[in-house]
Amino acid sequence: MRFEGWRADAGWSRRAGAFFSALIVGMSLHFHKIVKNEYYGYPQEWFPSVSATIGDRYPERSIFQIFIAITSGPRFTLVFLWYLLTARPGAFLPKFVASVGLFRTFLCGGWVYITSTDDHDWHDIFMISYLVCTLPWTLGCLALSPMNREAIKYRKILAGLFFGTLVPLIYYFIQHKVHKVPGAYTIYAFFEWSLILFDVGFDAVTAFDFARLELKIVDVTGTSKGNHAVLADAMLEKSKQRGQVLPQQLLGTSYSWDDMFDAAADIYTGYMFWSVLTSLGVTVWYFPLWHMGISGYEVIIMATVSPFLLAIPAVRNLCANKPVVFYGLSLFGLAAFLFATPEPRLFSVGAGVFFSCLAWPGSFWAERNNAGRLDAKISAFSLGLITSSVAKFANHTNNPVWPIMNSINGGLNKTGLVLAILAVLRSTRRATVGSADLVPIQQKRRGGSSVLAAVGLAGLLFGLHSLLSDSSTMITWVWDGYPIKGPIPAPHGAYTIAAMGAGFLVGLFRPELTTTWTFFGVASIAVAIFHNSVGWTGFYGALILAVYFMALIPAFVTSATRHAPGKTFGLAFLFYNLIVLAHVWVVAYAFVPGGPLLRERTDLVMTVTMAMIAAGVFECLTAASSIPQPTSSKYTKHDSPLRRRFRAYTLYFLTGLQLISVAVAYLRFPTFDYTPYHPQEKLITAGIWTVHFALDNDMWSSERRMRDAIKELELDVIGLLESDLQRIIMGNRDMTQFLAEDLGMYADFGPGPNKHTWGCALLSKFPIVNSTHHLLPSPVGELAPAILATLDVYGEMIDVLVFHSGQEEDVEDRRLQSLGIESLMANSPRPLILLSYLVTKPKEGNYNTYVSAKSRMKDIDSSDWDRWCEYILYRGLRRVGYARVSRGTITDTEIQVGKFVVGQPDGGEVEVPENEVPQGWRFPEIFKGEGVRGHRYHVFDRPRYYAP
Repeated sequence: MRFEGWRADAGWSRRAGAFFSALIVGMSLHFHKIVKNEYYGYPQEWFPSVSATIGDRYPERSIFQIFIAITSGPRFTLVFLWYLLTARPGAFLPKFVASVGLFRTFLCGGWVYITSTDDHDWHDIFMISYLVCTLPWTLGCLALSPMNREAIKYRKILAGLFFGTLVPLIYYFIQHKVHKVPGAYTIYAFFEWSLILFDVGFDAVTAFDFARLELKIVDVTGTSKGNHAVLADAMLEKSKQRGQVLPQQLLGTSYSWDDMFDAAADIYTGYMFWSVLTSLGVTVWYFPLWHMGISGYEVIIMATVSPFLLAIPAVRNLCANKPVVFYGLSLFGLAAFLFATPEPRLFSVGAGVFFSCLAWPGSFWAERNNAGRLDAKISAFSLGLITSSVAKFANHTNNPVWPIMNSINGGLNKTGLVLAILAVLRSTRRATVGSADLVPIQQKRRGGSSVLAAVGLAGLLFGLHSLLSDSSTMITWVWDGYPIKGPIPAPHGAYTIAAMGAGFLVGLFRPELTTTWTFFGVASIAVAIFHNSVGWTGFYGALILAVYFMALIPAFVTSATRHAPGKTFGLAFLFYNLIVLAHVWVVAYAFVPGGPLLRERTDLVMTVTMAMIAAGVFECLTAASSIPQPTSSKYTKHDSPLRRRFRAYTLYFLTGLQLISVAVAYLRFPTFDYTPYHPQEKLITAGIWTVHFALDNDMWSSERRMRDAIKELELDVIGLLESDLQRIIMGNRDMTQFLAEDLGMYADFGPGPNKHTWGCALLSKFPIVNSTHHLLPSPVGELAPAILATLDVYGEMIDVLVFHSGQEEDVEDRRLQSLGIESLMANSPRPLILLSYLVTKPKEGNYNTYVSAKSRMKDIDSSDWDRWCEYILYRGLRRVGYARVSRGTITDTEIQVGKFVVGQPDGGEVEVPENEVPQGWRFPEIFKGEGVRGHRYHVFDRPRYYAP
């Protein structure tokens, strides 16, 4: 029995019928109900989403589920027949695609039969998992397509439409969810329904392939994929003629679990390298932070220049023949968490960096004549960076294996260390991947410069570390406050990771493009756009830069291996250290020698970085022209089956990392449905806290302990100072991500890292209607940042101003800053709360500028004489309470908290006992007496309350 009669209506029309019959019934019976969402109804919204149509009402829900049940048989049959059509001995991809198709079918049943009204969370989990699995299913089907041009053409069209539709789909969902634009959800719904059509259509194309099959599952026309090449496209033959290998060809190579584990071990050791390297800055930073200046421990950053030791033949030979020694010793960096005190932890990290920076260049050089193994090591190095970024994306910008993490604050150090030990043992068990893969790429040089190669590699390493070691770093550069006009860390951090993956693929498959002056020119323009623009425009430049930096890695590392390793890699890390110091100096100029020379010169640092990369590009082009090209086909680097296999595995891992980032983006998407603690009393509890860059007194990450204090104090609004962590020395982190998501608060951070401040941030339970970022006059000392935000507090617009004044030594700076803040407060027409760090004594000096007739501001408690830094001022609200809470061991500054009632006139200065205050206005009992975790009411030893 032949399958000619099995057309698209055998199962696919029933799937379409299930959806559209539910749509017709729902529109007929419950139109106004299913088009309504949490913000708007008809007429602003006039078309329902898929979830509202199929899951909210009877009878459309039942009709849909019945039709979907009928299609389950054809769906399973489709997966089974597709596997039989494409399977061949030793091939892994058909098995993988079949497994994904089977899993995807079960996921479909999950979101069909558990609707959004039954369990919203599980419905969404099944739905997003289904969409995530659509990526490997679609790409796998494209890679395995039989020699049927018509089917291939339609699959490409429908796959392109499906994934292309995701972009406007996400855009309009954000317009609805974040910006609350009327009608945006209706447009989103149209794109959602389009996905259904494209998904159904993609599966329906298999009718072209199955039409030639008999029930015996024999391909009577000989066009089955069983013993043919993977892709039956004209592109395949052209690629062979050009000596190129397409990703589709690699995915069809034979599969070996042994080689897969080797690739996984290499990639994990790459993750180890980037984890240890990125942890060095944050552990070193702890010491000058507490010393308020150079501490002496900064010299440990020079641990990265250990590759100079490769100039010693004995060390070089040991790296080549016994790599397990150096990779094993690099585990000191991951084992540092075992030390409770900061100093030995720093030394352990320094040792890990020392041996990591020795092991990797040694491996690159050792494999310089083994194209396959060198290719695998470079890919592992690149994917290790992407893995690190994904791990930080999933863990709110903290790498779970860093030495500032532990089992209490979200670390996975023990697991990471065990996996690292296994990875080192596996990846170093053999020096090469096999003699069949040897390619004589190391020719006698006719020119070139090891110094230029080192300079280029240094610039690339700095670019990767400073901008791509965290998915949100470049987003914070272009963030410009509310209303949101650009990307936000979640979900758009996944865009950064996707761009990194795209750059990795360019470097892997088209390396000749990466070292062209055209690509460099495009990247240089992207840098200018990124540095000078905000919002989406600036972020587009950032994404191009991410692609470029990742694409350069293979060319620059390969170029470096053609020279003496000690000189080239040693100089590379030395130059890298110099540019890192410049990157620190631009903001730390007030605390370091020669600091004013680089004050606020991020533009100069970026220019120098691109100039260094230009030197590397020049060296690559010089090398390409000076090395004779092989004429025999046996020298073609793509002829090695083993090399193809390793490249195929990198594609599998890259796909997995991208899917994880998409899933994390979905799970971390902000809900924006936050509720204040005491809405019945119309109470707003506001606090100010200088949090010392989210490192506690013992050098542990402090976000979770901060979260606990903020939650237990029931803070609706809090200003955080010393909060910009998006630099190499702070680990490229962002504390506001975890705090905002875990506490259910809106977050505003700024000005960004490219504005050279120590940072201020605002977290609010109330919607932030508008916010502006300010830099106050600072002719001599450190820059003073401020955020002025308008909040929708119980329907009334109230301004909140978060401000960090300059340091004590710069008297004129602080005077000018006080005048600037006074002007901002005076120009605000609304009730206002100032959450600040003023560096002044009560009722003296600049205090009288902040609290003045012009500003119209009042001190929350003018009798509190024991203040120097933190102050809360207010106007237009009724102050009902004030408290000072000790810091514990989280930072060096207390928490100050004020309670205000919205819509009531302010009272007097008379203090009243707590029992005369309504229960809802009172401060939490937990902080009385000894308090909890070192936090207690201090100075007054109790909160203060005020009479009407």
